[in-house]
Amino acid sequence: MLAKAPFAQWVASLEGKVSVEDGYELLTLEQLREAGSVYLIDEVVEEEDFEKLLHTSWQIMLENELSAWDEYADYWPPLSYELFTQWFDLQANLMSFDLSDAPIMSAKISA
Repeated sequence: MLAKAPFAQWVASLEGKVSVEDGYELLTLEQLREAGSVYLIDEVVEEEDFEKLLHTSWQIMLENELSAWDEYADYWPPLSYELFTQWFDLQANLMSFDLSDAPIMSAKISA
């Protein structure tokens, strides 16, 4: 999932509004796109299945991305699927490979 300009503008608008931990700075669009997020989903057979899954999961992904910058939702815009698609590009990948010897670290995202 890659940020688009409106998301980067929202992140920039947070400067001075949210506390930023030591060494943590607000990022440019280019930096946000380089950092992108990966969300693993159940395997889908048809592209329309991906679209259905997206329509049931967009809010979880959007809230996760926003909370990385504004944990308490003090400055979140009204959430909608349209906002999600305006703020992020999605790229579906068929395969992922874990080449690390260490176990995969995971975080629970509440649904």
